[in-house]
Amino acid sequence: MKPMLARPYNYTNPRGWWMSEKLDGVRAVWNGSDFISHSGKVFPAPPEMRAAMPQGVTIDGELFGGRGKFQASIGKIRRGIWEGITFMAFDVIDGNPFEARQATLRALSLPAWCEVVEQVECRSEDHLDDFEAAILQAGGEGVMLRKPRSEYTHGRSSDLLKLKRIQSAEAEVIGYEQGQGKHANRVGALVAKFAGQVFKLGTGLTNEQRETPPAIGSIVSFSFFELTDGGVPRFASFIGVRDYE
Repeated sequence: MKPMLARPYNYTNPRGWWMSEKLDGVRAVWNGSDFISHSGKVFPAPPEMRAAMPQGVTIDGELFGGRGKFQASIGKIRRGIWEGITFMAFDVIDGNPFEARQATLRALSLPAWCEVVEQVECRSEDHLDDFEAAILQAGGEGVMLRKPRSEYTHGRSSDLLKLKRIQSAEAEVIGYEQGQGKHANRVGALVAKFAGQVFKLGTGLTNEQRETPPAIGSIVSFSFFELTDGGVPRFASFIGVRDYE
């Protein structure tokens, strides 16, 4: 069963939409007997946790270990050691509009390690900005927006939007990784250093930049979504050489 997937927030008028925190966890659907991944795989949930879940209802949610703890959380989930993991439930999959699905979700008898994600009705763009700012200040990563009275759609939908600001920073080029496949005989990625951490920066490089990469020792700008527990940028993308000084 393919879950409902979000499209990027396109700065449409958010008034009346439902806002919730975008969680940095592992998407999971409870199908009545197992927790299923985005790709349809069964997560190795502890038997006692499965037994405590409600039957006869399909719940969409996120396996979440806390803000900024994605790396540790995914390791626990894969090993089937779910101590400290919360199932954050944000929807029920049925044919009713969103508000009715929320009523169904809140009426369920959920175990202590499950939590229903709070939904806040957006009053204005300023309200959205303030809501996002509070989440970011608390260490969260963004906002999810759901269209009022919308039906659950399997797959990508414009009724579910995500607002996630991309961060940017600068790093020093300390080496190169040779390319493979279509990038053979040229640079596949820059090896860069940021805040003491070494990482690879390949996304965003043009063919010309792969042929003649920024010099070792140069400072480059890059974008990223967040840092791992080890301080390494996630989903880093090359922007350009800092040559404006």
